[in-house]
Amino acid sequence: MKEMRSALVVGATGLVGSTLVKLLCESEEYAAVNVISRRPLDYFHPKLIVTLREFDQIAESDIEFAHEVFCCLGTTIKKAGTREAFEKVDFEYPMTIAALAKNKGIGHFIVISAMGADEKALAYYSRVKGKLETGLIKMDFSRLSIVRPSLITGNRSEFRLGEMIGAKALSVMNPLLVGPLKKVRSIPAEQIALAMKVMALHGKQEKVAIYLSDEIVTMKMPISEENPEHFTEEEVGFNWNKYKKDELPPVDKEVVFDRSKINEVDRDN
Repeated sequence: MKEMRSALVVGATGLVGSTLVKLLCESEEYAAVNVISRRPLDYFHPKLIVTLREFDQIAESDIEFAHEVFCCLGTTIKKAGTREAFEKVDFEYPMTIAALAKNKGIGHFIVISAMGADEKALAYYSRVKGKLETGLIKMDFSRLSIVRPSLITGNRSEFRLGEMIGAKALSVMNPLLVGPLKKVRSIPAEQIALAMKVMALHGKQEKVAIYLSDEIVTMKMPISEENPEHFTEEEVGFNWNKYKKDELPPVDKEVVFDRSKINEVDRDN
């Protein structure tokens, strides 16, 4: 029987966060999806539990225990208005959530950072993201998964001219970005959300794992072992579809196949 998990999502009204909430709610692996948000969500689901709270006022009592925290908080300097306001959303709030989650005993923190995050970077945005990564590493979670996507594409609720122009340019250039340049390919929000779920359930078992765009874009859930059509050659003992029937010598399939495994699958279905 699968372990039913609980997730905590912050930044659930943004492009990636809103996609992730829906994905987790519709996933059979999660029994509860807790969200802390400043404003109501336009999505409803029986598994979804929303706590409305200003992040300046958040307390440990607002943090429900979860197997992992998905932090999707982020804004732009233009939207925030000032560098101070931007840093509050992209650094202070994630650090506050992380500290409360750590005190609550949550072992895995998954956070969206950015490509080029570095405390010593010339760009202010990259420096803030680098400072966030350093602060989270120092918190010493059992597992910290850092997501460093390139430009994120998708239908945002607000208009961002720079990102729209960049997304259109990269959509044309993506096929030409090969080798080391794969890291700067744009990536859909849906794929980032899926990759974060994969990180939670099947990710690197490292204390600090950093995922770049070229890896994020390839991540997917593994094929279920409960589906007999997806058994690998090693699991069934022989790949019957690999050869033409008229080229096969007479073989007793009852000997080759593990009938107990097939019967067990039949019972589960």
